Amino acid sequence: MKKSGAEIIVESLIEQGVDTVFGYPGGQVIDLYDALYAYQDQLRHVLCSHEQHACHAADGYFRATGNVGTVIATSGPGATNLVTGIATAYLDSVPLVAITGNVSTNLIGRDSFQEVDIIGVTLPVTKHNFFVKSIDELAPIIHQAFEIARSGRPGPVLIDVPKDVQQAVTEYTPLGKAEKYVEKTVNSRQMAAAVEMINESKRPYIYIGGGSLGADVPDEIMQLAEKIDAPIGCTLMGLSAVPTDHPRYLGMEGMHGHYASSMAQHECDLIIAIGCRFSDRATGNVKKYVPQAKILHLDIDAAELNKNVSVNLGLAGDIHDAVIRMLDHVEEKKRPAWHQRIADLKQEEMFQQEQLANPHKLTPQALINEVAKYADDSTPIATDVGQHQMWVAQSYPFKQPRTFVSSGGLGTMGFGLGAAIGAAFGAKKRSILFTGDGSFGMNIGELATLKATGAPVVVVVFNNRVLGMVRQWQTLFYGAHYSNTDLHDRESDFAKIAEAFGVPGFKIDTLEEMPEVIAKAMAKSGPVVIDVKIDPDEFVLPMLPPGGSMDQIITMREEI
Repeated sequence: MKKSGAEIIVESLIEQGVDTVFGYPGGQVIDLYDALYAYQDQLRHVLCSHEQHACHAADGYFRATGNVGTVIATSGPGATNLVTGIATAYLDSVPLVAITGNVSTNLIGRDSFQEVDIIGVTLPVTKHNFFVKSIDELAPIIHQAFEIARSGRPGPVLIDVPKDVQQAVTEYTPLGKAEKYVEKTVNSRQMAAAVEMINESKRPYIYIGGGSLGADVPDEIMQLAEKIDAPIGCTLMGLSAVPTDHPRYLGMEGMHGHYASSMAQHECDLIIAIGCRFSDRATGNVKKYVPQAKILHLDIDAAELNKNVSVNLGLAGDIHDAVIRMLDHVEEKKRPAWHQRIADLKQEEMFQQEQLANPHKLTPQALINEVAKYADDSTPIATDVGQHQMWVAQSYPFKQPRTFVSSGGLGTMGFGLGAAIGAAFGAKKRSILFTGDGSFGMNIGELATLKATGAPVVVVVFNNRVLGMVRQWQTLFYGAHYSNTDLHDRESDFAKIAEAFGVPGFKIDTLEEMPEVIAKAMAKSGPVVIDVKIDPDEFVLPMLPPGGSMDQIITMREEI
């Protein structure tokens, strides 16, 4: 059957299992949007208020579901507005397909109205990108784009489609759903060496990143921890892979990680790293990182091995297959001395938390715990970037995989609301966004999307009237020189702003009123915004000092 290029795009998306796309129309995608109109009973389009946040929504859709996210934008500024969202996905290994329109092929390279070389612009932040020169290439390219996005180390793929290609007509033959490439497996010799390293260790530490979620091995990791009597720590992107109440789980390690997790890693003699990349926020000073430990690193991407830290054994290949084989062949052991040391570290951490706690004050932790009472185990929890992100990472009781939706590698302020919208559509249920007043100001226009779609997103604003994380650094390391981080002179009433968009708004100023107000807000079935006033001098602790190592963790302000 003959179809236009625009129709082929929509048919191909449906063929790949896409049920929701996010985007913003414009001149060079009018034909594509006309096709979306014709297929609206099969493919839902969510109109966002800005292309960047549409891309974050596609990103959040994946993080909550494991299915490739899709975003559409027009040429020129529409395409360039996607770049931050694409880069966010790229650094967190998120598979999404971005489809941009462009001027007709005969106008390419002539500085035509709203023409930009989006292929060249996005080359450093995409796994692959395509410029479609003719309609006959279109269906195969879309099929290949989904195959590339899903396979190996996942990532974003961009397809740039000129207007005349969208308008052209050709015979269309469905190509079927794209499957992942068959991943190579770790060879038997390397696997035997890995098993020997684990069997010989006295103090093993299992360290998981976002790749463990992508490989769908959380259950096997917990079984491995039981078999070898090891604790489990994680990166920021590894959050939610293991339930926070699991007896072997110590939480996130690194710059703002849990004390017990960071110290256990520092004192272990073997790190079993699964799907992580040893970023600077996780390691601190690499010259002083895990001085007593060997490192066994398993990752789908061979380029990550020995990139940031030198490892004793790097295994590149199918993580799921490798962890199962590891689990089958390692010896079951009890390590009572190590087990006792972990218990002591957990006790030290509990004491530190008791010292920091203030039951008479509206603290971030009290707020998080109160909101968590109204979420179930599968509720997507999104964040923006800053202090609130770290408080959530430290305190939220995650129970199921893919319930933490946050920007890690790029650290994108403004990520949260778009991502929470995408997560709500993907999970088909209410999502909760924890954000700061600085981050929320960057995406506040998406309240219009909440109103228009009725997406059930609860927005909780940690309103401290400052750019909290930068201000914390200024307080601790820059002589309290608060250069452009104090927002008191531009303080906004976010509850009233929400109401102006048609979204119910609530305010909380004191600890005493918090339970009642949150109960009222959570009783709403659609979107709500809760503006919560917190102390601008609240700190995220523990914290590694700049250039510090794990044995220099700051747990109290008095230590500085």
